[in-house]
Amino acid sequence: MSSNLVELRNLTVSFDGVPVLHGIDLDVKPGEALGLVGESGCGKSVTWLAALGLLPGKARVTGSVRVEGREVCGAPRQALESVRGGRVAMIFQDPSSSLNPVIRIGRQITEALTLHRGLKGEAAKAEALRLMDMVGIPDARRRFDLYSHEFSGGQCQRLMIAMALAGQPDLLIADEPTTALDATIQAQILDLLIALRAETGMATVFISHDLGAVSQVCDRVCVMYAGRIVEQGSIEQLFSEPRHPYTRGLFDAIPRIDGPRNRLIPIPGTVPNPKHLSAGCAFAPRCARATDGCTEQRPMLEPMEDGRRLACFSRVPATRPQSVKTKILEGA
Repeated sequence: MSSNLVELRNLTVSFDGVPVLHGIDLDVKPGEALGLVGESGCGKSVTWLAALGLLPGKARVTGSVRVEGREVCGAPRQALESVRGGRVAMIFQDPSSSLNPVIRIGRQITEALTLHRGLKGEAAKAEALRLMDMVGIPDARRRFDLYSHEFSGGQCQRLMIAMALAGQPDLLIADEPTTALDATIQAQILDLLIALRAETGMATVFISHDLGAVSQVCDRVCVMYAGRIVEQGSIEQLFSEPRHPYTRGLFDAIPRIDGPRNRLIPIPGTVPNPKHLSAGCAFAPRCARATDGCTEQRPMLEPMEDGRRLACFSRVPATRPQSVKTKILEGA
């Protein structure tokens, strides 16, 4: 038996015949926190929407998705519903659009408790109030019968987390949970996710553009580009010495508060259109280190001597520069 909680193998997704996800291999161990980073359009959210069967009907999904050895990719709806919410829960980017505006918050949480744990009546209400207290909703009993528009953006995100916890999941997927929030509330949500993981022991997948947030929440990180994982390793490995030019570029584009006011080093261009990917490395047109071989052949994700995995022919030399993790934390 595998020791992994979730295993993705050769997961591919295409829309109207256009491939957007190209063979994702990914493991999540029980209790670990895994980060997914990359620009918009790299396939971070699509990976987990595909894994949970949440993509629209026009999407074609192939590959394998196993939850504790049980195959769920292509499984019937009843089998998927026994996994979604109960074993794997997901919170989405915009909490205001995820909550039903015409149903009271208390009822939305108790519905999740009834569906996943069979709780009803006063037992369900008591547990819903406990969850609201756990995620930091003040005066939960009085606010139990309010609607979502009567809560702030940060409180709506906390309510989404409470609904996700209702099924006591083994894995919580947080899809950019701090994107629409101001800096102070972002920090509170990150602290909440860290505390909940420590208290419940659940695994977490944290999808974000914010490298500073990823460094606080996660143990391991995968960098995605154009529907593929291009580098993965521990937080310490990637933040102290990124080896893929794209990962290095993400760090170089982070502003610093201390030190001289130098110009940022942006990554030129944009993520390529999935319809027009070249035969070689998708990042080659934007990469200052690219060679002719990079445009002709696609690098595979291969293990390195330090334990990380890397897909690059023109990798950044291992020079052990000043810690970029320190740079991020100082500039946060």
